[in-house]
Amino acid sequence: MGEAADIVRTGRKFDQVLAGARQVFLADGFEGASVDDIARAAGVSKATLYSYFPDKRMLFMEVANSECGLMAEQASAHIDGSFPVREVLTVTGRHILTFLLSDFSQRIFRICVAERERFPELGRAYYVSGPAMGRERISEYLTCAVARGELVIEDIPMAAEQYLELCKVKLWTRAAFGIQTDFSEEEKEDVVRNAVDMFLARYGA
Repeated sequence: MGEAADIVRTGRKFDQVLAGARQVFLADGFEGASVDDIARAAGVSKATLYSYFPDKRMLFMEVANSECGLMAEQASAHIDGSFPVREVLTVTGRHILTFLLSDFSQRIFRICVAERERFPELGRAYYVSGPAMGRERISEYLTCAVARGELVIEDIPMAAEQYLELCKVKLWTRAAFGIQTDFSEEEKEDVVRNAVDMFLARYGA
């Protein structure tokens, strides 16, 4: 089996394979997703699919990495050190919460939990590409904000984790347990505003 680092991530067919796999994984879960269905949804042959991903687990992890990477890029694009720290944290919090409540994030989370005994590497891969990447990006910003004297933080990785958790308050739990599936902008803004207020109350200079 090939390694993730050996995957050729270029070309129209590669994008088709990812799109098809995303569709099938979200609909059928990891175990229920068949290579035949993924190839059919992608509009490619099984030989083409296997040429990119000889292992279904590698394909699942690539889908998760791709989606999380896109979210991180979108959030990072709105991080401007010249803006007030409250504004940066608010915009970042909106992106974090929107992703956490998205159908993709919720379904992938449930797949990883359901498969953790048989395929713990799925959860590890999603953690690295999702929560861990988010913590790193936020830590980078917090480091700069501390250097500018805007924040006072001794343990930056811990503070980054805390902010991520503050953005999950109330709504993420409801989504994870299927209590609520639709969330208004007012509900999301309330969570983000309170997350920023609490974070700045603890770490504001």
